[in-house]
Amino acid sequence: MEIEYRSLKEIKKYQEERLAGALEYLAARSPFYQNMFCTRKIDIRKIKTLEDLRTIPLTSKGDLQAHNPDFLCVSSNKIIDYITTSGTLSDPVTFALTDKDLDRLAYNEKISFECAGAGQGDIFQLMTTIDKRFMAGLAYFLGIRSLGAGIIRVGNGIPELQWDTINRIKPNAIVCVPSFILKIIKYAEENGIDYRASSVRKAICIGENLREQDFSLNLLGRQIVEKWNIELYSTYASTEMNTSFCECKYGCGGHHHPELIICELIDDEGNVVPEGEAGELVITTLGVEGMPLLRFRTGDLARFHYEPCACGRKSARISPLIGRRNHMIKYKGTTLYPPSLYDVLDNVSYIECYLIELSDNDCGTDDVLIKISLNNSADPVEDICKALKDKFRAKVRVAPEIEIVPGEELKSIVYRDTMRKPVKLIDKRNHGR
Repeated sequence: MEIEYRSLKEIKKYQEERLAGALEYLAARSPFYQNMFCTRKIDIRKIKTLEDLRTIPLTSKGDLQAHNPDFLCVSSNKIIDYITTSGTLSDPVTFALTDKDLDRLAYNEKISFECAGAGQGDIFQLMTTIDKRFMAGLAYFLGIRSLGAGIIRVGNGIPELQWDTINRIKPNAIVCVPSFILKIIKYAEENGIDYRASSVRKAICIGENLREQDFSLNLLGRQIVEKWNIELYSTYASTEMNTSFCECKYGCGGHHHPELIICELIDDEGNVVPEGEAGELVITTLGVEGMPLLRFRTGDLARFHYEPCACGRKSARISPLIGRRNHMIKYKGTTLYPPSLYDVLDNVSYIECYLIELSDNDCGTDDVLIKISLNNSADPVEDICKALKDKFRAKVRVAPEIEIVPGEELKSIVYRDTMRKPVKLIDKRNHGR
C-alpha cells in the first residue's frame, strides 16, 4: 500500500487516525476491553497519539487463555474460520475469524509476497500444512490467490513428494521452514536429482531466523545458499498478530505494514525502549473484526530499524528475532536465547534430530542439556560430543551438556502428531511453561 512509502511522520499520523477507530470498536464490541476500560477508568477519547496508547495496560497470552470468549467482538454466526496458536510451549489459544478477517489475511500476505518480488505468473509450492487449525497455511493460500499467482498445496515433509511436484509442475517459488530446504537438498543429492537445475528460484522462509542482527546470513542461511543459489526471504508473523513482516530483495528486515498493525517495543518494566534498542514486541491490531487485540505482549524480542529501505519503503523494518523473553537462558555467566543454539544444531550434518532441555540448578542459574540423535557416523561418541561443544564455544562462548539418544526415541518427543511444529525446546524451569 502507498502508506509504506510515506514519511515516518505521515505514517504516525495515519496510524493515530486508525487507532481512534480501533479503540471505539473495542469499547463497543469487546467484553474484555470494555471491562478493562471500566475498571481502570480509561477514557478512550483522551487517547489521541501513539504515545497516549502507553497509558493503557498490556494484554498477555495469559489473558487470552483465561478469558478467551471475552475477546470475541462478533456473534457466532459471523465466524467463518476457527484457528489456534501452535501450543508448542503452552495451551493453544483459539481465534475466530470473520469473512472480513480472511480478506484482511489475504491482503496482508498479498502485499508481503509483493514485497518479496512475487506477482502474477509465479507458481508457489506450499511446503506447509493448510489444516490442523493452522492460520499461516491458509493465509499463504489466500494471499497467493489474491496475488493472482499459482499455488500447489503439497503440505509439509515428504521430500520425495516435494521433488515429484517440482519436476511435474515447475514452481519457481517455495514456502517452507528454511531447515527443511536442507532436507530436500539432501534427498536430492542422495537420489541423483539435479536440484540446482530445477525451476525453483526463490524461497519464502517461515519459522526460523535466516539472518544475524546485522542482516548478514546466519549459519543456516549460508549453508542453504552455498548449496543452492536461490533467493531467500525471511518472514516473521504470529497468529495473534494476524499480520506478517516480510523482507524485500535487499534483505534488511521485515517490512512493517502500518495499515494493519501498531508496534511498540518494551523493556522488562513495560516501558517503551529508546529508538534502536531491543525490546519485547507489543502489538495493536488494526482492521481485525473477530478478535482484535490492544497492546498485546507477543513475548518476542526484536529491534526496529527506521532508515528508509533501498526498495523505497519508509515504514519501519523488524530485525531477526533475538528470542522469546521467557526463554532467556543464564548459563555459565552468559545470557543467551534458544535461537543461537538452534543456529549451531541446524548446521551440523551428523545430527539427525535434537531437543534442548532447560532446568533450574542450586546456584540460581540454568542448566542446559542438549539431546541429539545421529545420522550414520563412524566417529566415536566422545569425539562427536567434543566437536559439538567446540562449535558451541565458537558461536555462543559456552558449551552445554550433550547426550546422545536413539533416533526413534528422540523423534517421538520432537515430532508429535498433535503438534504443528517440531518440539525443539522443553523448559522445565519454575518460570517455564
